[in-house]
Amino acid sequence: MSEFTFDDLSVVMGTYNEAEAIATVLDDIDRVTDGRAEVVCVDGSDDRTPEIAREHGARVIEQEPRGYGYAVRKALTSASRPVIVTADCDDTYPMDALPRFLERINEGHDVVSGDRLYHGAEAMPAFNRFGNRAFAAVASLLMDERVHDTTTGMRAYREEVIQNIRWTENTGLSAELLIRPLMRGYDVVEEPIHYAERAGETKLDPLAGGYAIAKSIIKVPLEERFR
Repeated sequence: MSEFTFDDLSVVMGTYNEAEAIATVLDDIDRVTDGRAEVVCVDGSDDRTPEIAREHGARVIEQEPRGYGYAVRKALTSASRPVIVTADCDDTYPMDALPRFLERINEGHDVVSGDRLYHGAEAMPAFNRFGNRAFAAVASLLMDERVHDTTTGMRAYREEVIQNIRWTENTGLSAELLIRPLMRGYDVVEEPIHYAERAGETKLDPLAGGYAIAKSIIKVPLEERFR
């Protein structure tokens, strides 16, 4: 079987008012992949984010803002390449990790999940860092499978994983995108990545968002166990 290359790669993201960071992220993707990766942005912005994304070669799908999960799910299902990487558009994730993610897929893994907490994630607010460690502990207990970062926004998937699972969550989609593949027996590996301070203001209320993610982390494993 031939190995996947950057020509087989789609990088997808939901974007919402990220004019401060989107150009940097897209330039980094272009630099690391020699301009060969497809980039898909699903956008609900009312600033210049979609214009900047198009200027940098991304395919932009505009829709009314309905939340993180709706945007990312649309981006995932709109990708046209056999390897799909999710990323955020706030410049927190290292696009330099893309070659390593592709390498891990070529080793035979179905999902490569970026582990921000491995290196300490010191750029992450302390409250979020504590919450993410707690989420990982609860998810590990419910799945009988040790995981370290359930809510990372950077993962690589073989396209069949995305196509074969019905995704249901919104704010908790990042956790669902790890939990369902693991519990269905896909080969999932966590890959340590560095995490940077975001450019621009966060759009997620940490309390409301944390509550929604916690609900998903409890709900999704139970759904999978009894499906």
